[in-house]
Amino acid sequence: MLDLTFETPKPKVIAGAKHDWELVIGMEIHAQVSSNAKLFSGASTKFGAEPNSNVAFVDAAMPGMLPVINNYCVEQAVRTGLGLKADINLFSAFDRKNYFYPDQPAGYQISQLYHPIVGEGEVIVDMGPGVARRVRIERIHLEQDAGKSIHDMDPNSSFVDLNRAGVALMEIVSRPDIRGPEEAAAYMLKLRQILRYLGTCDGDMQSGNLRADVNVSVCRPGQYEKYQETQDFSHLGTRCEIKNMNSTRFIQQAIEVEARRQIAILEGGGEVDQETRGFDPDRGETRTQRSKEEAHDYRYFPDPDLLPLEIEQDWVDEIAKTLPELPDEKKARFVKVLGLSEYDAGVLTADTVNADYFEEVVATGKDGKLSANWVINELFGRLKKDDKDIEDCPVSPAQLGGIVALIKAGDISGKIAKDLFEIVYTEGGDPAQIVDARGMKQVTDTGAIETAVDEIIAANPDQVEKAKANPKLAGWFVGQVMKATGGKANPKVVNELVAAKLAP
Repeated sequence: MLDLTFETPKPKVIAGAKHDWELVIGMEIHAQVSSNAKLFSGASTKFGAEPNSNVAFVDAAMPGMLPVINNYCVEQAVRTGLGLKADINLFSAFDRKNYFYPDQPAGYQISQLYHPIVGEGEVIVDMGPGVARRVRIERIHLEQDAGKSIHDMDPNSSFVDLNRAGVALMEIVSRPDIRGPEEAAAYMLKLRQILRYLGTCDGDMQSGNLRADVNVSVCRPGQYEKYQETQDFSHLGTRCEIKNMNSTRFIQQAIEVEARRQIAILEGGGEVDQETRGFDPDRGETRTQRSKEEAHDYRYFPDPDLLPLEIEQDWVDEIAKTLPELPDEKKARFVKVLGLSEYDAGVLTADTVNADYFEEVVATGKDGKLSANWVINELFGRLKKDDKDIEDCPVSPAQLGGIVALIKAGDISGKIAKDLFEIVYTEGGDPAQIVDARGMKQVTDTGAIETAVDEIIAANPDQVEKAKANPKLAGWFVGQVMKATGGKANPKVVNELVAAKLAP
């Protein structure tokens, strides 16, 4: 692991008209389980299908239909818990959460209130070079998603699409350890990164596969410390929940807006009502959706159609053996073994696809730092310019690694390498073969380079005198030699020869 300093969370302090206030934030992340089938049926989970085409009888709550647990979804939840260093509960059970909504056909949601499958864990959130915060996970439970109500297709009617109904979700509930909007966004992104590495959720926020309910409250300075001592939530102020946030930018905006709304109420002598709110980014405000129900309002009771889940420790241990190298461990290895800076290692491990690509480049190029430079600066820069993702990259890791290997061997210079990269990017081909076929190999013959240096010096006597008086002007001769050799001369050799011949 990298050497990290774990900071005590520094609260975001918001100045009110009368007092300073501190933010307290907890988050409930809903992550769609990466599974081809739903939690209690064999219906497909494919996104973008025709409305109501991925619906089994049990998803539509047809009479007499009984749920059957999808074992793979259970495995994915356990895998996620292990990745978050959480306790895995060998006994868990499903409950019915009763509420009516048009896109919830049964009139209840199957969830886990009393006995979740995963207990306490943690997420380490990077807050800057060498600095991290620890956000505690309270629990992870499995539950089924609802369908989707559509209100903008007809002015007089609403429609319901049940394709999502019954899709498996992992609800990842944090403690109120987050103290500011930026930290909330960083936590969301770090959790998304871990889930993608684990392969338990694709993290696609635009498709709604990863979304957050953000609980926001404000308290006076010093109250959070009292909560930590007593675990009495009353010190944290009344919280409001902002529902279904699927953008880190909107999460930050909503937290700021909601905090200032609560402060205005409190400083005006009022009381904040515990409720569920939505965020309108166009108006920059949160709006009431419904009063916040407590557990008893949902009339939870054990689902009579599902037996408790009892799993074996040996099975959990087998899953643990299949865990991949997670981002923090991979980043530490890139720094310690490959010699990368923390920044470069962070860029390359931000996404598992990028990290895998880089490691394949290193396997061919045999130079970690040089490979990182080419992946981050040249490749990522060009992909961004062309609005492409790494999955659509026309240069394979083996091809880019081949370019790196040619640089490392001294066969091509950095300038030639950029020309070669352009050829490979646009035309394809084997880098080594292209260099041979097009005569791009770097000139390393000292005699040939010395001849070129002598010719440039002989042709520019006035410039020679200036360079002898001011050694910094020697770079002009280096440029002329590189130009005369078509950029093929070894720059290191050119510099050494020019310096020797212009020495006073």
